[in-house]
Amino acid sequence: MMNKIDLHVHSNFSDGKDSVNKVLDLAKARGVKMLSFVDHDTNLTYNEALQYARRTGIDLVPGIEISAYDFKRKRKVHILGYNYDLDAPNIKKLTEPLLSRRHQHSLEQIKKIEDYGIDVDMEAVKKTVGPAGVIYKQHIMHAICDDHYTCPKYTTKYRTLFKNNGPASGDIEYIDYTEALKAIRQDNGLAVIAHPGQLQSYELIDDSYELIDGVEKYHPDHGPEDYEKVDELCEKYGLFITGGSDYHGDFGADVEMGIDSELLKETAKLFR
Repeated sequence: MMNKIDLHVHSNFSDGKDSVNKVLDLAKARGVKMLSFVDHDTNLTYNEALQYARRTGIDLVPGIEISAYDFKRKRKVHILGYNYDLDAPNIKKLTEPLLSRRHQHSLEQIKKIEDYGIDVDMEAVKKTVGPAGVIYKQHIMHAICDDHYTCPKYTTKYRTLFKNNGPASGDIEYIDYTEALKAIRQDNGLAVIAHPGQLQSYELIDDSYELIDGVEKYHPDHGPEDYEKVDELCEKYGLFITGGSDYHGDFGADVEMGIDSELLKETAKLFR
């Protein structure tokens, strides 16, 4: 089996469905030899997963995906951090308030959905919330919808509740993306722009390349045009490329973990 790498995987420490052990078992079955959990706004996953990763023979890379915002262009930005100091004081200072705001906002959304006329089974919510104890929209949807994430009925209900002028629309206050980049660097990590094709984050790379180490090239939402853009930017500014499946289990799109290790061979050397 071809050796593979996956530097963008989520577990139930944030908005993924599966435990770290289940994710690692699936990754091993797919031939993944190097993996990074980049759960949203938490660095707790690495320590939880490390022992089992060693047992499965997977090289685990410390990772995080920070929820940020480009205030100049008024759009969300996701920042990936890798190989940072494990105590991560600067990252924690930014992300712990984000997690608190996320959880409180989700509780407010549940109240609004119930006021709208839909009962939310809090016991069902609690059963899917992971070790970090933070409620995400996926946990709420799981409690009120029997359909799978990929089902059109799920999509319709999700958009009705959480998008446009839905009863649970709105979002938390995010941090400026440059603060996320700086925090990762301050904790001796490598700062990467996540899936710029998905969130249209290409322009900010020109603005902030001095704070950026890499750009995520291989992602399920990227195609040949994105590959070309990422390659051009990485060559222009001397950045490295990363990639991953953005796996969320049943809380996300149907994707297969793992990218051909030859495509990320030079990146893998940075993480060893």
